[in-house]
Amino acid sequence: MDRKVRDPARKIGRPSGTKNAMRTPEEKEILIKEWQASGMGVMAFAKSKGIQKGVFRKWIRQYDFGGLASLESQSGKHGSGNRLAALRSAKNLSEVERLKLELLKKEIEIERLKKGYMVRGAGRNKEFYVLKKKNSK
Repeated sequence: MDRKVRDPARKIGRPSGTKNAMRTPEEKEILIKEWQASGMGVMAFAKSKGIQKGVFRKWIRQYDFGGLASLESQSGKHGSGNRLAALRSAKNLSEVERLKLELLKKEIEIERLKKGYMVRGAGRNKEFYVLKKKNSK
């Protein structure tokens, strides 16, 4: 029995160092409508747009089943992130925003103290200090 051996020089998947393209539901809908109007096959159209055929087929099924709302990202990646990042870097915070940021920082500090550690510094200079020698679990 002959076994196929994969060529080690052949890369599978997305090239390293590149990111997934996060498309909005509106962009996905435009691509689906463009595909419907083109008369091309799914595989040829997806390849021409640089989309994996399986992903594009999934979008088509979701759109047929639930319309535009079903194309919303379920992974939570789109539009999510650190809530504090935008506030920390903002130069002109209103009084309310500044107080909300301060309150959130205090709540985080309280939770860390409950778990038995503190953080000193910020960014790359951040250090974690254990307050208790024994594990509380």
